[in-house]
Amino acid sequence: MPSTSTKIGHGLAKVLGIDLHYRHETGSDRVTRGESVFSIDSANTYVEEEPTALEWLHEVLPTGQGILTYIIQLFPFLRWITRYNVQWLLGDLVAGITVGAVVVPQSMAYSKLAQLPPEFGLYSSFMGVLIYWFFATSKDITIGPVAVLSTVTGNVVTSALEKLPEGTPPEYIASSLAVIAGSIVLFLGLARLGWVVEFISLPAISAFMTGSAISIAVGQIPAMMGINNLFSTRDATYLVFINTLKHLGSSNLNAAIGLTALVMLYAIRTICTLLAKRYPSRAKTFFFVSTLRTAFVILLYILISYLANRNHRKKPLFSVLGNVPRGFKHARVPPITTPIIKSFLGELPSTVIVLLIEHISISKSFGRVNNYTIDPSQELVAIGVTNVLGPFLGAYPATGSFSRTAIKSKAGVRTPFAGVITAVIVLLAIYALPAMFWYIPNAGLAAVIIHAVLDLITPPNTVYQFWRISPLEVIVFFAGVIVTVFTTIEIGIYVTVSASAAIWWFRTFKARGRFLGKAKIHSVIGDHLLHPNENDKEAERSPRRNPVEGKDSVRSAFLPIDHHDGSNPMIELEDPYPGIFIYRFAVGFFYPNANHHLDTLVHTIFQKTRRTNPATYGRPGDRPWNDPGPRKGKEVDETDNRPTLKAIILDFSAVDTVDLTSIQNLIDVRNQLDRFAAPDTVDWHFCHINNRWTKRALAAAGFGYYTPDAEGSEIHRWKPIFSVAEIGGPHSAAAEAEARENRRALKAAAQRDTEADGIDDRIAASSASSEEESLDKQLSHSKAYGAVTTKASTIAVVQGLNRPLFHLDIQGAMESALANAQRKSH
Repeated sequence: MPSTSTKIGHGLAKVLGIDLHYRHETGSDRVTRGESVFSIDSANTYVEEEPTALEWLHEVLPTGQGILTYIIQLFPFLRWITRYNVQWLLGDLVAGITVGAVVVPQSMAYSKLAQLPPEFGLYSSFMGVLIYWFFATSKDITIGPVAVLSTVTGNVVTSALEKLPEGTPPEYIASSLAVIAGSIVLFLGLARLGWVVEFISLPAISAFMTGSAISIAVGQIPAMMGINNLFSTRDATYLVFINTLKHLGSSNLNAAIGLTALVMLYAIRTICTLLAKRYPSRAKTFFFVSTLRTAFVILLYILISYLANRNHRKKPLFSVLGNVPRGFKHARVPPITTPIIKSFLGELPSTVIVLLIEHISISKSFGRVNNYTIDPSQELVAIGVTNVLGPFLGAYPATGSFSRTAIKSKAGVRTPFAGVITAVIVLLAIYALPAMFWYIPNAGLAAVIIHAVLDLITPPNTVYQFWRISPLEVIVFFAGVIVTVFTTIEIGIYVTVSASAAIWWFRTFKARGRFLGKAKIHSVIGDHLLHPNENDKEAERSPRRNPVEGKDSVRSAFLPIDHHDGSNPMIELEDPYPGIFIYRFAVGFFYPNANHHLDTLVHTIFQKTRRTNPATYGRPGDRPWNDPGPRKGKEVDETDNRPTLKAIILDFSAVDTVDLTSIQNLIDVRNQLDRFAAPDTVDWHFCHINNRWTKRALAAAGFGYYTPDAEGSEIHRWKPIFSVAEIGGPHSAAAEAEARENRRALKAAAQRDTEADGIDDRIAASSASSEEESLDKQLSHSKAYGAVTTKASTIAVVQGLNRPLFHLDIQGAMESALANAQRKSH
């Protein structure tokens, strides 16, 4: 009895003129000529239900439990903090102190890249490591000032100062930029949109990091050589390099400090690496010495600077860092105003992109190395909160640091709580060491920056591997590097991301499907063909024996006919039957590539088949211009031996979802080919459909079930073919697996018995002889292949009887197409 809602729906459909039965789907109450009445009227049938919009809403809309889970997931530390132990604490202490010793000099150096006083780097470091651990899903990542983001911030500050009133403090711009960019990233994280980062490809990231590293390193050479005041270092990289060469003769005592510091940094790392290889038992010690090289070098040059400048504080012999205020002197509510936001609005996208790609790429890499996975959306929440709250203590934009993360990982960090240890070290530096910071040579800090960023350059061997994998993307890589060097880092980011997106779209638009042909495949083990139930001793005695064509030795495979997949071209493949085509989609089937796929399909079909009824057009003038037909006086081309079109099998294994455009194009092609095959109709078979919504879309367009022939044509009974599976009993998959294990156990127990081979033969023969007989018996008692329980086992159809042209695999689709090919004209 229909429900009230059903009656109302049917009434509205009638009023609006909607035909609810326009598809005449098999399984509906109306049976059309040629369909299998057996598959409709028999009891216990399985009918596959379509997904509904209400079902989709239930899946998408959060439940109360889901909302609670979402809130708890915003604070991942709750899952492990209650299990914190002494062993974890010791590992975090070592890693936290090590990173703290590195981050203090680095952060002050990077703040100069951001056009800010050095204390702002310390503030950013403190807030980054202190806040991150609450929201972290990575134990290795260290948030703080980084070279690339600091350079981008410096470019934003320089550009904004030109648009704002004179006297606007640079820190106002940097803090406002941090809050706005952090808010955008935080929104993406809270909305669980971390997958947007996947649109940025590895070549784009590598090009961005390499170009930025070259740009930053070249920009620091003048400071290291003491000639930075003679020309602008904010110009394009190639101009800075040329100007540096022009003014090398003006170098001063700063060059001695900078060059020796740079050489010392590389010397310590090289010596420690060599000693670690020579003395593996002390590798850990050499690692910590190498890690702390930055702190050692800075302390050494602080001592040298103190001895040289203690009596020359008003006019130092070489450039020094200068006054660094003690404590958080710039703590305030960030002064975010409309003019400030407008001044950097154009550079905001590049800042957000850098925040995203640096942090996510680093955290993912170290997660894979250390055998854990991160949640990209939660990581966006972490850096978003860090950048929103950081400016209240004077921080500027911060993200994940590659060098410090690598150090933290190798130091044996155990949990994200190590960030708190690092925060304590930075806090001590802010309050206890400002007097010592005055003596830090600027040339030494420039050497530290150059030493840090050169590690970000993609090595030649990696670029060569890129070339081996995808030559086209190597062009994107070099284009990004060249554009960054000759323009700016921001433009380089846009170029690489846009080029990667263009390649993806091109590959999607021009995705090439393949026509498949059938081949008989034999399995080979060693130098002989694999036989069912054949033991190793027997194989050794007769390695050249002819194969037994059983389920274990011979199988059908479907390969591209053109062999563009790399299969052996000596294997001749053809269409499975004259007039039947198997086509496999590639890279999905939706609006960008739907026409490309279907044009290829139709073009090949027209080439390999002929029109079923040459007399379809009554007069020559009725024919289309692009199909003029045979020459005058010859109504039929007698030399045309091509078959007529009978069926098309579409392999949807690479298709996840479809859209209106692709389905409408498929309908148009179906109508076009039906006219080509008239008075017959073309059977459309589908296999490997992995999505219920895709099935619903195809069924709504009239696919998935038999289309009756035209009125007046000869009536042939349509033969439905379904796939059934055993779901219980002695011959089910589980029982077969158990029997196989029993046979192995018996053979192992009988290896010391001279009758072992006989036992195995009896077991195999018993299994083989009864299997087919049992399945036939089950099918004979089956009611329309429904779930029928017998004493032997239970069998059921794999897919719904209401859509018999949706198949489990290509083999099933081909068998169905062949069984019904006799209804077609030849």
